[in-house]
Amino acid sequence: MSDQDQIRQKLYERARELVPVLKERTAEANNQGKLHDETIADFQEAGFFRILQPAKWGGYELKPHDFFEVQMTLAEGCMSSAWVLGVVAIHNWQLALFDDRAAQDVWGEDTSVLISSSYMPVGKVEHVEGGYKLSGKWGFSSGSKHCEWAFLGAIVPPKNEGEAPDYRTFLVPREDYEIVDNWDTMGLQATGSHDVVVKDKFVPEYRTHRSLDGFMQNSPGNAVNTAPLFKLPFGQIFVRAVSSAAIGALKGAVDDFVDFNRKRIALHDGKAVVEDPGAQTAAANAMMVVSDLKTILFKNFDILSERAEEGEPLAIEERVKMRYDSAVVASRCADAITELYLHCGSAAIHNGHKVNQAFRDIQTGRTHVANQPAKYARNFGGVVMGRETTDFFL
Repeated sequence: MSDQDQIRQKLYERARELVPVLKERTAEANNQGKLHDETIADFQEAGFFRILQPAKWGGYELKPHDFFEVQMTLAEGCMSSAWVLGVVAIHNWQLALFDDRAAQDVWGEDTSVLISSSYMPVGKVEHVEGGYKLSGKWGFSSGSKHCEWAFLGAIVPPKNEGEAPDYRTFLVPREDYEIVDNWDTMGLQATGSHDVVVKDKFVPEYRTHRSLDGFMQNSPGNAVNTAPLFKLPFGQIFVRAVSSAAIGALKGAVDDFVDFNRKRIALHDGKAVVEDPGAQTAAANAMMVVSDLKTILFKNFDILSERAEEGEPLAIEERVKMRYDSAVVASRCADAITELYLHCGSAAIHNGHKVNQAFRDIQTGRTHVANQPAKYARNFGGVVMGRETTDFFL
């Protein structure tokens, strides 16, 4: 067995071991509005944040398949925990796309330092000598209290008339932003996705990443991080970080649904729930949704990885289809978990019910802009019929 195979096996085993641990921590983590420090420490010790991190900075440089398998497994225990891992660990991959001086700033003394984010393009940017002055207020920065840096989105105005605006990710240290503690939600309570505020802070040019470079698969960091992993399109990686946790949460909910209903007698008719066609269908459908979505996820990453290794770019039609494949995940999981929830009877309305927690978490994750499939469906259909893409986060 190769060294990478051994690392991969240990990652999978540790993720499975943590599922019951995360379940036990869920209620308290929800109450405190963030993950336990012990959970982050467990993830650090297991090496989960290093799965897609560049080898130059202590990472494993494994495949996206490995990362998302770990994320989905953890989501069986706690979707909030898996969501934070998904978003934050993906940043270790994205940092490899920046000029390597940015990685030196973050990891020069400690390669375990973490980065949160909010990519909404709400920042106000001013051109200054050597870089930019950044201000703004960003929402939904998941895991922010566990991180020492943040990726923040903003559109850089053109310097010259006629030039196009330039969407970039800005890398900002913790001392340059304030975290506004305002996370109080119906689901994903433990993600701690607070607001972040920056007031007139300097960001050097090298601590920015152009969306266009990520789209073209030709970023500054590719000069030093040469593995095919870092040639994958940024848009295809990040959207899966906020959709794939729902697959694992649904899988965990099916297990909890079966465990809850295996010997339950319905109060309204005195019959065993295992004989209820509606409950049987809900369980079967949820299991098929998990199977279908995992198959599509891994198939797409097979294609992405193969193309990156061959140096062959994806066609726009392929990109928009994969974008849509990711966007429908939360909707399909939300529909399936709703049926499970309804077939648990009135017991499921209690917040302590395990299927109730998964129901609220998946519905909350469904509201993320990347998980709302309608516009991505229209774009995919339009491109197939010969129109130009309206989406470049691909």
